[in-house]
This record gives sequence, structure tokens and C-alpha cells, in this order.
Amino acid sequence: MQRGLPMQPTVVLLREGTDTSQGKGQLLSNISACLAVAETLSSTLGPRGMDKLIVNNRGEAQITNDGATILKLLEIVHPAAKTLVDIGRAQDAEVGDGTTSVVLLAAQMLKEVRGYIEEGVSPHIIMKGYRLGAQLAIDRIKEIQVSIDKSDSARFRSLLLKCASTSMSSKLIHSEKPFFSEMVVDAVQCLDQEDLDESLIGIKKIAGGGMQDSQLIRGVAFKKTFTYAGAEQQPKSFKDPLVLCLNVELELKAEKDNAEVRVNAVSDYQAIVDAEWTIIYNKLEAIQKTGAQVVLSKLPIGDLATQWFADRNIFCAGRVTAQDLRRVVQAVGGSVQSTCSDIERKHLGTCGKFEERQVGGERYNVFEDCPISKTCTLLLRGGAEQFIEEVERSLHDAIMVVKRAVKNSQVVAGGGAVEMDISAHIRAHARTIPGKIQLILTAFARALEIIPRQICDNAGLDATDVLNKLRQLHARGDKWAGVDVEGEDGVRDNMEAFVWEPSLVKTNAIGSAVEAACLILSVDETVKNPQSEGMNPGPRAPPGAAQRALRGRGRGR
Repeated sequence: MQRGLPMQPTVVLLREGTDTSQGKGQLLSNISACLAVAETLSSTLGPRGMDKLIVNNRGEAQITNDGATILKLLEIVHPAAKTLVDIGRAQDAEVGDGTTSVVLLAAQMLKEVRGYIEEGVSPHIIMKGYRLGAQLAIDRIKEIQVSIDKSDSARFRSLLLKCASTSMSSKLIHSEKPFFSEMVVDAVQCLDQEDLDESLIGIKKIAGGGMQDSQLIRGVAFKKTFTYAGAEQQPKSFKDPLVLCLNVELELKAEKDNAEVRVNAVSDYQAIVDAEWTIIYNKLEAIQKTGAQVVLSKLPIGDLATQWFADRNIFCAGRVTAQDLRRVVQAVGGSVQSTCSDIERKHLGTCGKFEERQVGGERYNVFEDCPISKTCTLLLRGGAEQFIEEVERSLHDAIMVVKRAVKNSQVVAGGGAVEMDISAHIRAHARTIPGKIQLILTAFARALEIIPRQICDNAGLDATDVLNKLRQLHARGDKWAGVDVEGEDGVRDNMEAFVWEPSLVKTNAIGSAVEAACLILSVDETVKNPQSEGMNPGPRAPPGAAQRALRGRGRGR
């Protein structure tokens, strides 16, 4: 009689309801999710890119074609597709431009190798080939990039204008490129050229007027803060004033706000009130003795202090935001004081001119002709609120590109020119190596062509025809040949046409795209906790907590 095999015990490793997907099917599913994200963004690329209207759950609408903004507003939940969201945000934070390009490149790299995955090629071979391709691409960019001499200031400024203009060519404001390019370059050149902290460029949005009414203030401008009675009696304009910045509250507080004081006689109460008044008057007199004519504070300045300053021809503004106060200090000098005593002349700043000015329907406090101005303010005008917000996003991208061009004065031609050159270079290199890596490098070269192809598709050009022309030109050694969306031929020398981008935008985009593609290729299993799909109720209350909370109700406690 044959003995039966011993029964294997059932091993329960994961809790009931846990979703596990693994193997080739899971990898292909992740690639499909990334392609769906890229398909959403693809129509926004290039100078003829379309805009997206996105409405959130509160009914607020935003119109934009900025890749990073679209990815943020879409609220993508697929775990693999979130990787593309992360690289888009990283590109936006690091370089400011090329957010759509980096997502399209990563998705196209995955699409090109999907067939190899289905045929059973190991993902590790693909990752090895892609990393080699990325290194070849970055080396090629460094080989062909053009350096601009910073010593010739006029030529260097011209370079910055071209980079700003190229960044804006795909945005809503492309019709006003010359106007905004000048404004962006002036703004970046106002900053400390060593530090280049773009947060010191203030951007204020004022509805009404046209785009041409936007202006750059070489100093600080901020919206008039909430004021009490007496503010209208204060002078609104000064020449060479002393400016004092405080983090002090100049307001009488109601007694109940601070403490409980028990008194036995009316005179005792009066003494407390008098002491409070004495304290605030001492503060005000200490401020007046400094000689300051403009007093700004991060905390409120009450009606008593406002009237007191008005009687002595001093301008004051309370509740100034921390960022605006920081920019004022950067522009006029001095420092923010946390007390009103022992304020010396070195703690005060100065500017050539201060005035309160009407801009559209708002009043703005403006500091101009600042001696150590390391900051500036852009006042943006326009019709719809969504339009001004998109102008702000476009200018932010342009400012970041110009900042990168100042730090690294190497440029390459845009419009798909550099991608086609790298593609031709990698194809030539792939023919010299045997084995499967050759196929992967060829796939990498094909993936780079998505940028010029998508620019052609969005501009209504015949992409196949234009790409064939570009391949011929690059095979002849015309390395800057790129897409021309305006001419009949569809191709041109984009370096001569001044379609310039900092080389850092391209190296960062290719490096990030390859890292994201390799990350997705290295995942072969997804384990999804059943709770993660529902609402997270939070930690459970300890036993008996509800009874303890209800105990004592209705007993006068």
C-alpha cells in the first residue's frame, strides 16, 4: 500500500483581501499607466502646444500647459505613474523648464522596450543599456554645447534674452515674448549674482488692464495692508526716508485677552490701564527718536499708534507678510527689530523714494532707488484671474531658465535639434557593440525622437517627413538642425534661429527620465494593502475611552 504524501500546511502570509500582482503582466501594466500619463501631457509640448482646463473638486478652474502644474492638479493615484509626477516636480524645482519633456522621454523609453519585455528580455539588460545610453547622451551634450563669454555683457544679456524667449514660446504669453523676456532678464540681473535666490523676486497679481501694463519695480512693492483710522492723514510719499522694520505689536490689548487681574479699588484698575498706555507710548517715542519716517511691522499696528504716527508725519504699515518684510530688508538695508529699545542708525534702512501708488484697483506701497537692492517686484496685469496665474507660472519657468543660464553659460539649440543629434550619435555607437545592448541603445535613440516628433504633431506638420529630413541633415553633420514650426520646409538651423536652451535643462531631463524608466522596469510585484484603497479611519481608540468621555455629562461638571 502506497503511503500518501504528507499534507503541506497552508501558510497565510498576507492579510485577507491583500491584492498582489506580479511578473511580466504587472510590469506591462505599470508601463501602460505611465503611457497614459504621457498621453495627457503630450499635446502641451512645443510652441504650438495646447492648454488644459482642469477643474478641481471645489469647482475652481485652472488653465495651464505647464507639465509640473498639470501633474500636480491631476491627483494621480497609480503607484507607478506617480514616479513620473515626481520626476516632473524634480525637474521643475531643479531647472524650472522641461517638465513635459522629461515625462514624455521617460514614457517613450518604456514604450520602446515593451516589446522586448514581452519577448522575455531581462529588465536588467534593458536598464544596463539605458544607463549606458544616458551616459553617452550627457557626454555628447557636453561635447557640443556652446559656451558664451560672460565678460561681454551685451552679448551675455542677448544670450539670456534668447533663453527666456525660448522658454516662453510654448506658453500663453508667447505673443508678448520680447516684452516679458526683457522683464525677466532685468529681474534676474537685479539679484545678487552669486546667490541668485529667485524667492527674492516678488510677483504680485493685479486683475485688470492688459499684459503690456505689467511692470518691473527695481525694489519692493506690496499691497497696502489693513489700516485703522488715521492712516489717511499720514504722508504717502518720501524722498530718502529712513525705514524701520519691526516684529513688534503696537496695539493696546483688551485686558481679558492677556490675564485676569483682581483689583479692590477703581484707582488700582486705573493704574493698570495707565501702565499699559505708558508702555505703548514709550515704544512709540523710542521709534520716533530713531528718526524713522517709514515704520513697517509684521504684527498689528493699532489705531492709537496709527494716529500717533500720523500726527508726527510718519508712515506706518502693520501686518506686513514675512516674505515682503524680508525683501524690504534686502532692498533698503538694516534689520528686523524685535524690540523698540536700543535701536541704532545701523538698524535702519533707506531708499531713494517711497510712495503709496494706485495700480489698477489696488493701492501699493513702493520702495524704489534702493542702495543695496538685491530684490525686485513684478506687477502682473491681465484680464481673467486664471490668465494672470498662468502668466505667473510662465514667468517662473523663464526666471529659472535665465538663472540657470547665468550660473552655467553653456547653451544648446532647442526645438528637437539636440535630441536628434544625440539620437544619431547613439545609433552610430550602437553599431560598434555586439549583443542585446545594441538593440537597447537603438531603442534609446528612437525614444529621444519623441520630442521633435511631438513638436511636429502639435504644430500640424507631417512628423514622418520632417524627421526624415532631420535624420538626413544630422547624418551630414548639421548638428543644430531642428524643427521649424513656422516655415514651409519644417526644418532649420535652430542655433542661428536663436532657439537656445541651457544645456543643464537637457542633461537633467535625460538623466531623470532614464532613472524613472529604470525604476519602473525594476518593479515586478505590487502588493496593495486592502485598507489603502478605502478611507483611513486612523488608529483605534483604547478600550473604555468612550465611557470615560461620557462620564460626568449632565452632573454639573
